[in-house]
Amino acid sequence: MENTTKNTVGMFQIWDYVVFACLFVVSSGIGVFFAVKERKKASSREFLVAGRQMTCGPVALSLTASFMSAVTVLGAPSDVYRFGASYILFGVAYTAVVVATAELFVPVFYRSGITSTYEYLELRFCRPVRVVATLIYMVQTILYTGVVVYAPALALNQVTGFNLWGSIFSTGIVCTFYCTLGGLKAVVWTDAFQMVVMVVGFLVVLIQGGKSAGGLEAMWETAKAGDRLKVFDFDPDPLRRHTFWTLSIGGTFTWLGVYGVNQSTVQRCISCKTETQARLALYLNLLGLFVILFCAVLSGLMMYAFYASCDPWTAQIVSAPDQLMPYFVMEILGKFPGLPGLFVACAFSGTLSTVAASISALATVTYEDFVTPWCVNLSNAASTWTSKGLCVLFGVACTSMAVVASYMGGVVQAALSIHGMCGGPMLGVFTLGIICPCTNSKGAAGGLIAGIALTFWTGIGSFIYPAPSSHSRPLPLLTERCPQSNSSNTFGTDTPHLNLTTLSARSPLADSWYSLSYLYLSAIGFMATVTVGLLITFLTGPNRGEDVKPLLIRPVCNLCCFWSKKYKEVCWCGVHHDDGKQQDTNQKVVSRKDTPTIMENTHNVEGKSYSNAGFVIETQSF
Repeated sequence: MENTTKNTVGMFQIWDYVVFACLFVVSSGIGVFFAVKERKKASSREFLVAGRQMTCGPVALSLTASFMSAVTVLGAPSDVYRFGASYILFGVAYTAVVVATAELFVPVFYRSGITSTYEYLELRFCRPVRVVATLIYMVQTILYTGVVVYAPALALNQVTGFNLWGSIFSTGIVCTFYCTLGGLKAVVWTDAFQMVVMVVGFLVVLIQGGKSAGGLEAMWETAKAGDRLKVFDFDPDPLRRHTFWTLSIGGTFTWLGVYGVNQSTVQRCISCKTETQARLALYLNLLGLFVILFCAVLSGLMMYAFYASCDPWTAQIVSAPDQLMPYFVMEILGKFPGLPGLFVACAFSGTLSTVAASISALATVTYEDFVTPWCVNLSNAASTWTSKGLCVLFGVACTSMAVVASYMGGVVQAALSIHGMCGGPMLGVFTLGIICPCTNSKGAAGGLIAGIALTFWTGIGSFIYPAPSSHSRPLPLLTERCPQSNSSNTFGTDTPHLNLTTLSARSPLADSWYSLSYLYLSAIGFMATVTVGLLITFLTGPNRGEDVKPLLIRPVCNLCCFWSKKYKEVCWCGVHHDDGKQQDTNQKVVSRKDTPTIMENTHNVEGKSYSNAGFVIETQSF
């Protein structure tokens, strides 16, 4: 498909602003609706976990929208445009992640009656482990959320002329508004609406993009000629940016750190009426992930077909890869009033859902992990207003972080990497608790510290010494038909504007350890945490089976050793647990002496009632 790109594209028009404004009006309206509807249900339990009465449908849409941010909407098509359709292999990782989350982590969290994910760490290990994990999560989430707000706003501003600071502050204000008024119910239902907007926005781009690229058949042939359809690369080299192994294995660890043990995910799952509804929400969410993934990959292929002979990035018409998608949208939709605004609404739906999820999760962990232990006798009204105040506080913090991100320059890339640096060690410490009954509190603490130290060392090193383009292998981009350039980028330079550290000044580890694929960062943190945790545990004396409550672990070994009761008992390290046999209904999970009392709540698991009053939980067998 021939294309001669111009230096400028149309700017936003009045109808684009109207369409975009509707997104904010409807989102705010949902918050007001639930504030009025739920005004008589004044309790922190109702506000933070929706009274544990949500159904799987809206929760599934909310989960998808929350983790498909504007960074995905703008970044994934750009990745496909530059590196090819191998991005679709993230679908393998998504499948493994959802199955592991639904079958391993969520059942333990749901049945233990927790509100904050990190309550589990105190029940299973000790309070210091819980506090450290909570603080790491808070810093990571505030930093990441600020960048999620700023980066897409900057890209859209530079291409469409959409006001940068107006979009940043309106995002922060609107998210804080409906989170504070409506609590988790408002967040979930707003996410569901925003998910619909994201899909509609993608469909509009796909329909018009297909026409502009000459139809699906022409698009496919152009992408094939440009090597964009080579999906499977089985090169085992861990330094390669994207191969089948990095995307499927590394992607699984990366996303499992986000889905399996992240407060935003867990908070939505435990808000469901039953454990079955929570697990079903995760599986339905997998369908949503596939839809967004497919739309993003197809958009990237269409964008390549449109710019096959005139790449606007190499020609320096746009200054960064994340500006390619909005530039493409303005070219193909600019003549249709309101449609560019619909795509921007699509991108900002991802931003709004991510920010709202972060604000709600941060308020929840702060209330449960820091407020409740010190204020044990708060009334329902006081607890609700405290939760709302925390939403306002973190709304301001996330918006302020977006402002700070504008002065960070290249550090933005490092800030985004922190999400991966923290996810692996967090996944490791929860895995030690849920799968390894022998792990003691010293092992959990030591493993978490070791994992964080290793991933931050690796991540910071890879930022200081970027991997050479030979590892990322970007595909050729041409500018032969651009009006302002007759050059051709046939060697696939990773970025025309990035000054890499000179080869002579590079660390000896720069081209080996620091050049590992970014997707292996979480896997490194996970393995370090688990290995060091188990080593310290056996050096200091493992837990005795009778000291570990069956409710806090998951019988994975029952699947591996189902034929032998003897082997199952060996794997359980003395824990009195046997899948399929009813335990004594008087068995209880009791907190340690310093564990705070929390409000009583009761919820259903497969038709059975579980009560949590001061961390004393009536249980039955898994």
